[in-house]
Amino acid sequence: MAEAWALSAARGALPVPCSRFKRLPGLCRRQYVTGEVIKMIRNIVFDMGNVLVMYDPVRVCRAYTQKEEEVEWIRRELFDSEEWILLDQGALTEEEAMERVRRRLPDERLRALADRCMEEWHIHNIEPRPGMEELVRELKDMGLGIYLCSNASRRLRVYESRLPGSRYFDGTIVSAEEGVLKPDAAIYKRLFEKYSLCPEECFFIDDLPANIEGARACGMDGYCFADGDTQRLRACLMERLGRA
Repeated sequence: MAEAWALSAARGALPVPCSRFKRLPGLCRRQYVTGEVIKMIRNIVFDMGNVLVMYDPVRVCRAYTQKEEEVEWIRRELFDSEEWILLDQGALTEEEAMERVRRRLPDERLRALADRCMEEWHIHNIEPRPGMEELVRELKDMGLGIYLCSNASRRLRVYESRLPGSRYFDGTIVSAEEGVLKPDAAIYKRLFEKYSLCPEECFFIDDLPANIEGARACGMDGYCFADGDTQRLRACLMERLGRA
């Protein structure tokens, strides 16, 4: 009997639970309709920048200078720099990053601007995307787990409470704390392991196609939120959750 069940499961006729993970009741429940596997989504995983909030480094620069040449210097040498990526990766401290950035700037005024932008960028650049707080609350009220998986520096913990829907988070993965960036498979696997999640029961929302593809390669489906249309995202989620 056991051998027959295993053979049927191998052929796709029966569901195979995700036994590697601790599960909620029902394990990885699936529906089978005309042979097509429809996976039950239990958890929604959000990116932060350009998803929950609108990320615009130029807005930060313009809070301190109206000179376009200075804005361009700070944008290029700070926010679009290798150091910014290394901060998100957890490979540099802010002090180490700024020491390197300052060496590339030609005068003391620009160095002072860069220092201030680094110190206070989150004050000007965490602008909630309209409708996201309501969407996260609606999903939470439906009984779904809510998670954050973001390429971000350790500074995220300073402003985390300002993120739309943060009160509903069941867990957060911050790249700098894990030492790995999306779309590396390791960051998604860390999410699943840390919070005992089955990848097939998670649905990921990110604005970058590469990050969605990385998640799918790990078994987690997703939606590329490149257009920033919250209503379209909601419609997609409701359809995917069978609530359309």
